[in-house]
Amino acid sequence: MTQGQMLMQMLPLLLLIPLMYFLLIRPQKKKDKETNKMRNSVKVGDEIITIGGIVGKVVKTKDDSLVIQVGADKIKFEIMRWAVSRVTAEGKSIKGGAMEEEEAPKKALPKRMKKAEKAVEETSESTASESAEEAAAQE
Repeated sequence: MTQGQMLMQMLPLLLLIPLMYFLLIRPQKKKDKETNKMRNSVKVGDEIITIGGIVGKVVKTKDDSLVIQVGADKIKFEIMRWAVSRVTAEGKSIKGGAMEEEEAPKKALPKRMKKAEKAVEETSESTASESAEEAAAQE
């Protein structure tokens, strides 16, 4: 075998290494960097979800751990920062110089409540259109 033939056989393998880097290693490093940034930016008042599925509000931060408040009984316990899966709601923001609570995301309603809400909207729309018609008739 000549040197050129051996190089041609090794060429696909040599091209596979940079391809693996750009398709697998680089995106994973980028994702890890963003996750670490999110975990380090957690502050008091943020609502978080842990990797175990526990939802709580951060009441105290330390170097490598967080103290969160959970449930109606407001039980507090300490978790490690690496256990934070995601931040669901920012606790407080500064608007106009005053600290205000941000609006919580709207929760989904059960089907029966959606039907009742829709019925109420329909009746209020029909009464509003009837009163508008009566006002137009009186003029």
